[in-house]
Amino acid sequence: MICGTDEAGRGPIAGPVVAAAVILDPDNPIEGLNDSKKLSEKKREKLSLEIKEKALYWAIAQSDPDEIEAINILWASMKAMQRAVEALPVKPDMVLVDGNRVPELKVPAKAIVGGDASEQCIAAASILAKVERDRQMLKWHELYPQYEFDKHKAYGTPKHLELLEKHGPCPIHRKGFNPVKRLLANL
Repeated sequence: MICGTDEAGRGPIAGPVVAAAVILDPDNPIEGLNDSKKLSEKKREKLSLEIKEKALYWAIAQSDPDEIEAINILWASMKAMQRAVEALPVKPDMVLVDGNRVPELKVPAKAIVGGDASEQCIAAASILAKVERDRQMLKWHELYPQYEFDKHKAYGTPKHLELLEKHGPCPIHRKGFNPVKRLLANL
């Protein structure tokens, strides 16, 4: 069984990095899988439901902002992917990882740059991770509406940076990320 894993949320300046691991059913293909960044939100939502329904196995895990601060975003991403793979109820024969590094796993793994666009199982993981992270950011928006996380999902957009400047960071902002770090240095 081949598992794909990918993460969502390395670039934002707030919130968790979320990873998913997916083992697709070769006898039950899913049309339209692609890198989550190349799909509309509506298409991702639809595919997420289909992946959860048709995949043999899937799991989602994350690293929260405190862990990101403690070990940096790269290692937090690796940790989230490791957790997702380990959360599967079966041990895959091989794990395909989007990117140029593989997390520490107890099974063989291969990094594939651009894998979320070339490997169906990685694309599926990319979609699950992105949809889950976006949903979490909508929940964070309810707690911190002044940052408008519902609009930018915590990416460092001009509007988010403006709101960060106006309100200062909230507990889920990544204090080691430059825009937040600069703001904190000037307080």
